[in-house]
Amino acid sequence: MSLQGDLEAEVARVWWGQTDGAHDIWHLRRVWANCQRIAEGLDKSVDRDVLLIGSYLHDIVNVPKDDPRRVRAAEMSADHAVAWMAARGLPGQEAVAHAIRAHSYSAGHPCETLEAQVLQDADRLEALGAIGIARCFNVAGQMGAGLVHGGDPLAEGRTLDDRAYALDHFEVKLFGIAETMNTPPARQMAEERVAFMRVFQETLAREARV
Repeated sequence: MSLQGDLEAEVARVWWGQTDGAHDIWHLRRVWANCQRIAEGLDKSVDRDVLLIGSYLHDIVNVPKDDPRRVRAAEMSADHAVAWMAARGLPGQEAVAHAIRAHSYSAGHPCETLEAQVLQDADRLEALGAIGIARCFNVAGQMGAGLVHGGDPLAEGRTLDDRAYALDHFEVKLFGIAETMNTPPARQMAEERVAFMRVFQETLAREARV
């Protein structure tokens, strides 16, 4: 079996029975695809195996966003990745662990390698664009939030509250993610995705206002 096949088998084993549409095998495959696209746009070479393993195992310990352990999820995923790699005698364990730790938005670890920068960008692109919108509303539903404040959709006269309304999360966090991209290819992709989100935001606000 290929390395990618082994990784998918490990994800299937650990995530068996899990139902989280925002963190499923397709999310991991898209992160890997994003990594490859970003890497192709760079003028420096990157370790593709580090990116492949990091893409598939960065969320292997999937802690709900409202769980107090959430801030440690990346650390736990990094530990899992190192153990998985060590059992197979695979090199690059520290590089993978660092990339996984650094990808986390909440943990706030700085990216010290190009691979960490690429993985972080690839994962954060998943929070933007049409897929970012879909994942945002999926997670909001899991946490019991509403879609949008019908009286003031864009929070022009109230305080933003993304625990109550999914659309508020755009301004609270998602638009800001685009400003954190490390690499030029990811920045361009982020700009395109944010432009779509702003059109969606205005359209939803117009349709939802009562």
